[in-house]
Amino acid sequence: MAVIHQPSVAKAGSSHPGEAIGLSDEELVAMYRMVALARAVDERMWVLNRAGRIPFVISGQGHEGAQVGITWALRKGHDWIAPFYRSIAAAMTFGMSARDILTAQYATARDPSSGGRQMPGHYGHKEHNLLSVSSPVATQILHAVGIALAARIRKTDQVAMTFMGEGSSNQGDVHEAMNFAGIHRLPFVFVVENNGWAISVPMAKQCAVPDVAMRAEGYAMQGVVVDGADVLACYAAAKEAVDRARRGDGPTMIEAKVTRLTGHSSDDQQTKYRSAEELEAEKARDPLPRFREQLMAAGVLTDAKLS
Repeated sequence: MAVIHQPSVAKAGSSHPGEAIGLSDEELVAMYRMVALARAVDERMWVLNRAGRIPFVISGQGHEGAQVGITWALRKGHDWIAPFYRSIAAAMTFGMSARDILTAQYATARDPSSGGRQMPGHYGHKEHNLLSVSSPVATQILHAVGIALAARIRKTDQVAMTFMGEGSSNQGDVHEAMNFAGIHRLPFVFVVENNGWAISVPMAKQCAVPDVAMRAEGYAMQGVVVDGADVLACYAAAKEAVDRARRGDGPTMIEAKVTRLTGHSSDDQQTKYRSAEELEAEKARDPLPRFREQLMAAGVLTDAKLS
């Protein structure tokens, strides 16, 4: 079961970027709006942190395209997601509002994640089937596999999806979860957002393989690698994985190659271990302007709609 490298979904000779994957113009604009909104909320959190208003930020900048595209393939209010600390865009796509995210950052009593008791970046929402983020990385993976098992026992067609970074993918909990999901053919999608850095440790010193998704074969599941800056390719890969899970054909691991546009957190200065040339080159992989240019070139997005 070889790793699949998800291609771009644009049809040759077609000017409509969503035609091949069944997305209307309205859905494409809504997806772009979500990517842009998640970026705006993220940027605002950095301003608030630097002003001393909120204590801590772990950014999702550069990850938004993958999160929106992948989460869009699920049924909101029916399926489940188990996010990780960079999952601002995934949480918002699945039903959390900008206000929900910011009240969590401020740790107010109105915070739907925990009533202000959790750390910043630990999103969760019971009404939206959004499992709370845990501080020990990858522990949410086993919980999410339990949700998938419950769906199997109850004979529902719910799908569980979990998000993690490539650093977290090396934790033992992930391999236990993959083994269990593979054995029982659970309706589950593992999403690895690979930005190449586990805080300051590069990918080459984290993993012995070039693609994390190569591990999927060892657990009898499909592995897929996708360009995380290509929102629609991410959606196409996730749609196929979710459909496979819902049919009862087992789990999938999707590895989205993304970029990290900020330091690991507000307590990290990535210029200490990444060169200026590398950081400048990474800007070309920003999903927000790339998606905007794609939709504007197709006439789906206009200056009037942007304003």
